[in-house]
Amino acid sequence: MTKSAGIHLEMPLGIVVRKQPGATRWAKWNWTAVAVLPGAAPADWTVLRQEGETTEYHAATVRLTLWASDADAYMANLSDEVPSIYVVMRRIDHGETPLEITVATASPFEGQDYADSGEDIVEKVPMPDGLIAWVRDFTLAHHQEDPFVKRQRDKARVDLCEDGKGDARIRQDSDVYRAPRRVMQ
Repeated sequence: MTKSAGIHLEMPLGIVVRKQPGATRWAKWNWTAVAVLPGAAPADWTVLRQEGETTEYHAATVRLTLWASDADAYMANLSDEVPSIYVVMRRIDHGETPLEITVATASPFEGQDYADSGEDIVEKVPMPDGLIAWVRDFTLAHHQEDPFVKRQRDKARVDLCEDGKGDARIRQDSDVYRAPRRVMQ
């Protein structure tokens, strides 16, 4: 762990990915991030466990960085029923493994941003208890509650202007919502 001027805190985080047979004929294999390993050593798709056709890999070790400016996001994550790490994976076409682990974050807002792109796969992986405590300690040290500021009403009278009623190019002295009259000949 490295601490730099109280602005951020980092920890190596191993990502465990499970490969199991797909449920349909169109997807031969299903790859899912299932766990994280706090403080893990570097790894490159090391097999951890194998049962039948299901294999779990220590796919990669990435840096989990907590930023003081994201303390609100971490607080939202910790208040969730199951605090989680959001693992961002990208499909690749070369090699034996079809995924590249790009990012791990404790911010649900950042995880949502990656999911919105549609190019990345974002998996929500439960945090182990020790990691929850580490994130909670950092969050409590840097979280600042924003004071509630009541919005003041604008005193402008918006009901005096009737812009947008009827067609401005046509002058009318009567009600613009009237039904058109049938012209009698």
